[in-house]
Amino acid sequence: MVTTRDGRALAVRPILPSDAGRLVAFHHRLSADSIYRRYFSLHTELSDAEVAHLTTVDYVDRLALVVFDGEELVAVGRFDRYPHSTTAEVAFVVLDTLQHQGVGLALLERLAAAAWARGVEEFSASTLATNRDMLAVFYDSGFPVEVVHDLEEVEVRFAIEPTAAARARRAERRDRSRAPGSP
Repeated sequence: MVTTRDGRALAVRPILPSDAGRLVAFHHRLSADSIYRRYFSLHTELSDAEVAHLTTVDYVDRLALVVFDGEELVAVGRFDRYPHSTTAEVAFVVLDTLQHQGVGLALLERLAAAAWARGVEEFSASTLATNRDMLAVFYDSGFPVEVVHDLEEVEVRFAIEPTAAARARRAERRDRSRAPGSP
């Protein structure tokens, strides 16, 4: 379960091949800006092959988590381990109306814990240099983020070991969300 900053309780579970239709519907609800920030292009339609690839994972080297508000898919996050390594690429996208509600960070935390349990030690990600929201999620995680800037893209790498610093940041966020009067 993920509780948003505005108090909504959302369900989280691993993706299933039967989520294909929900994934396509979710993609159609994303704004052009969210699609561009996720795919680095205006990728308005997912092909059948892409949907099959995105919904069929081995739950070890490739894992995707989906977030639901009732029956509606509202976010997806995934990691894909690089072959013969302890590094995985991480990516996620959240429905525009739920951005800035802590969903992306909650996905990152869950993906890191699952990846760590499967022998992944480091995440990498590519994002647009202008995607400050995604960069904020990485920095807010408490993991030791290393960034390499290009003119248009940013490469991010960070160890996902559950360190004291990462656990402290998570506890701090949890305490803040429980405080009286918190959004």
